[in-house]
Amino acid sequence: MSAPTQRPKVTAHEARQTAEAARERDWHKPSFAKELFLGRFRLDLIHPHPLPDHEDARRGEAFLANLRAFCETRIDGARIEREARIPDETITGLKELGALGMKIDRKYGGLGLTQLYYNRALALVGSASPAVGALLSAHQSIGVPQPLKLFGTQEQKDAFLPRLARTDLSAFLLTEPDVGSDPARLATTAVPDGDAYVLDGVKLWTTNGVVADLLVVMARVPRSDGHPGGITAFVVEADSPGITVEHRNAFMGLRGLENGVTRFHRVRVPAENRIGPEGAGLKIALTTLNTGRLSLPAACAGAGKWCLRIAREWAGVREQWGGPVARHEAVGTKISFIAATTFALEAVVDLASQMADEDRNDIRIEAALAKLYGSEMAWLIADELVQIRGGRGYETADSLAARGERAVPAEQLLRDLRINRIFEGSTEIMHLLIAREAVDAHLSVAGDLIDPGKSLADKAKAGARAGGFYARWLPGLVTGPGQRPGSYAEFGRLAGHLRYVERTSRKLARSTFYAMSRWQGRMELKQAFLGRIVDIGAELFAMSAACVRAELLRTTGDHGREAQQLADVFCHQARLRIEELFGRLWSNTDDLDRRVVDGVLAGRYTWLEAGIVDPSGDGPWIADATPGPATSENVHRKLP
Repeated sequence: MSAPTQRPKVTAHEARQTAEAARERDWHKPSFAKELFLGRFRLDLIHPHPLPDHEDARRGEAFLANLRAFCETRIDGARIEREARIPDETITGLKELGALGMKIDRKYGGLGLTQLYYNRALALVGSASPAVGALLSAHQSIGVPQPLKLFGTQEQKDAFLPRLARTDLSAFLLTEPDVGSDPARLATTAVPDGDAYVLDGVKLWTTNGVVADLLVVMARVPRSDGHPGGITAFVVEADSPGITVEHRNAFMGLRGLENGVTRFHRVRVPAENRIGPEGAGLKIALTTLNTGRLSLPAACAGAGKWCLRIAREWAGVREQWGGPVARHEAVGTKISFIAATTFALEAVVDLASQMADEDRNDIRIEAALAKLYGSEMAWLIADELVQIRGGRGYETADSLAARGERAVPAEQLLRDLRINRIFEGSTEIMHLLIAREAVDAHLSVAGDLIDPGKSLADKAKAGARAGGFYARWLPGLVTGPGQRPGSYAEFGRLAGHLRYVERTSRKLARSTFYAMSRWQGRMELKQAFLGRIVDIGAELFAMSAACVRAELLRTTGDHGREAQQLADVFCHQARLRIEELFGRLWSNTDDLDRRVVDGVLAGRYTWLEAGIVDPSGDGPWIADATPGPATSENVHRKLP
C-alpha cells in the first residue's frame, strides 16, 4: 500500500493568509454592492440600466439565432442523459458554429461576444442540455481562454487562443482529492528544471478534463534560488507524456459532464507556458472568477424560464377538484414565486453582465452575489416545479414518454441544478468570500485594532484612522432618502421598494458594525451570522436589479406593465425573506448548534444511529493521491 500523500502542514492562520494574499485588495472603481453593504444605496451606479452597444447587440442576436437553430436540431438532451455522454457530432457542430470562441477576441478567430450575449448563449444552450452548457462554460469561463485574456503574454495569446476559439477544448485544474476551498494545502508541485517545470500530483473533479486538449493547472512551485515559489498557473498540453486521466466521474446530475481525475507524473511544461509570475496562481484564479462566475447564474436564469413555461402549461390543463390546479391557491403561490423569481434572476444576470461589459464598476461582489443567489433560488424554483407536477415531477422523462405522456425532465433538472450550490464556490464559501469583501472597508481602517499580532503603536494608529472614518460614516446611517415619501418617484409603484432597499441597506450596515464591535476578532468565526448578512445583501441587490430592469422595460415599451407587476411581487416576497433573516441575526440557535456538533463529534449521540445498516461499504473517505506513475488505463477521450 502506498504511503499517504505528503501535503503542506498548514495552520488556520496560514490558510487565511494564503486566501488573503490572493484577494484583489484595491478598489479602483466604484462598486454598487460594496456601497450597499456599507449602507450607501448608490442607485446612480446601476440606473439608468446600462445597455449594449448597437453593433455588439446586432452580432450577439445574430449568433443567438444560429445557436437556437442548432439547439433545436442538433442537441438531443434526452440522448445525452441516457448515454451519459455528449456525442462527438454535437461537439463538432459547436466547434463549426464558433461556440468555443464566444468570449475570444475576433482577432484570434473567436466571436468576441460581450459578457451579456455570452451569458444569454449559455442560458439557451443549458435549456437544451445542462451538460452542454457546462462544457462550454468550463471551457471559456474558467478554462484557458479567460486567464490568458487577463494575464497571458502576447506570445501565449497568439499560440493558444486561435486553437481554443475553433478546435481545442480546455479545462481548469485546481481541486485535489484532499483540497477543496483551502488552496493553502495544495500538494501538486511544479519543480523548476532548466527551461521547464516538472509537474507531479493528482487533480480531482476536472470538468472537461476527460476530453480537454489544453489545461490550466495550479501547482505549487518550491521556493529556491531565483524562484520565489508559491501557487502558480500553467498552460499544459493534455496529451503531454506523464498525464493520465485515471477515472471519469459520475454524478447525480449533469450525466454528460466530462469530469475526471487527472494524474501528473514528471510532466515537463515549458517555462513560457507559465501564466503570470510564480506565486500569482490563486490571484489569477480569483480574478478569472470575478466574471467567470456569471455563467452559472445565467444557466440558473435559463432554468427558471423553462420551469415557468412547464408550470404554466401543465397547471393550466391539469384539473383537480373542479378546476385547473393553477387556480388553487396552494399551487398558484408556487407559480407566482417561479415567475417573480425568474424575472429577478434574469435582472441580476443581465445587470451584472452589462456592468462587466462597460467596465466602469468593480463587480467582484455583484458577480459573487449573482452566483450565490442564482444557485440557491434556481434550486427552489426547480423543487417547486417538481411539486407542482406531483408524481409526474418525480418520474423520469423516459418513463413518461414510454407510457404515452410528454417527456418533461423535471426531476432531471432538479438533479442537474443541485451542483450549482457546490461548485465554483459552495454557498458556504460564497458567504465567507462575500462577507470578507463586504467588511473590507472596516478592516482597512480598524483591522489592526483586532489583530493580536499588531503592536500597541500600530493599534494606536489604527484607532486614529478608525475614529476619523467612523466619525464620517456612522452619521450617514441615521437617515436617508428611504425615509422621504417622494424619493425615487420616477419608478412609480416600485418607488416604495427602492426606499425600502435604501433604508434596509443602512440597517444592514448598522447590524454589521454592531457585530464587529461585539465580537471583534472572533467575527470570522460567526459564519452563520455572516451568512445571513450576505443573504440580506443578496436580496437587496436582487430587488434593486428587478426594479431597474422593470423601469428599463417600461421606458422602452417592452412588456413594461407586466415587468412592473413581476418586480412588485418579487420585492414583496423578498422583503418577507429579509425580515426573517434580520430576526435570525440575533435570535437563533447558533450557540446551541455548536454544542450539539461537539456532542456529535465526541460520539455522545451514537445511540441515535442504532437500528440501521450502512450500505456505503468499506474504503477511505479520501482516495490516496500520492504522486507517482499511473497504474490505471488512461480514459482520456480524444475528440474529432
